[in-house]
Amino acid sequence: MSKTEKAYKSLDFLNSPAARTVRILSEYEEPRQRLRAQGVRDTIVVYGSARTQPGNRYYDEARELSRRLTEWSMTHEEGRYLICTGGGPGIMEACNRGAADVPGGRSVGLGISLPFEEKVNQYVPDELSFEFHYFFMRKYWFMYLAKCAVIMPGGFGTLDELFESLTLRQTGKIKKPLPTVMYGRSFWEQVLNLQAMVDGGTISPKDLDLLHWSDTVDDAFEYITAQVVENTRARKAAGK
Repeated sequence: MSKTEKAYKSLDFLNSPAARTVRILSEYEEPRQRLRAQGVRDTIVVYGSARTQPGNRYYDEARELSRRLTEWSMTHEEGRYLICTGGGPGIMEACNRGAADVPGGRSVGLGISLPFEEKVNQYVPDELSFEFHYFFMRKYWFMYLAKCAVIMPGGFGTLDELFESLTLRQTGKIKKPLPTVMYGRSFWEQVLNLQAMVDGGTISPKDLDLLHWSDTVDDAFEYITAQVVENTRARKAAGK
């Protein structure tokens, strides 16, 4: 007599359309448990192009900024703020690599299964390496723990993350402070003309204040650390 297989062990079922809710829940709960076990509560998220190569200005500066933020966090904030990227190549690799340049430095890699992209890069520790199927669950984990976001030069994916986070802040769906750095003014000013949206009445002038424009590692580092410290003190004073 053959033994009937339990439903939760059936790969045919788990990969079927009927089990979509199970898969979605898994991409919420498994990262939650693992991040909690690793003591990850706060992140500094960096977005940017997967196509940027070592030796490119933005790769090198992303690596240096990540290194300095990791070193700062380990020295002044007991390693509380971890760099978090999409775990891929390019700018993502640069940032995970920068964190790994610091002895004992850790970072998070929230990878996504794509047919044309490699697995999570080698600079993410195994215990903080994730691979998502659903973009929206990956976005949830980007935003939920983020205390700051850095937008390095990138493509459609970077713009997608930028505008989603701006929409959540503008509409009050994200109530926490989320300072956002647009890094690489010369690049972004060619890509975005947000003033045209103000002039056209589609956004308010105050919406431009949601972004901090930066063109150097020093400026970005000083802005991020000052904002994170100020917001952390405010949270602690409020008992959060």
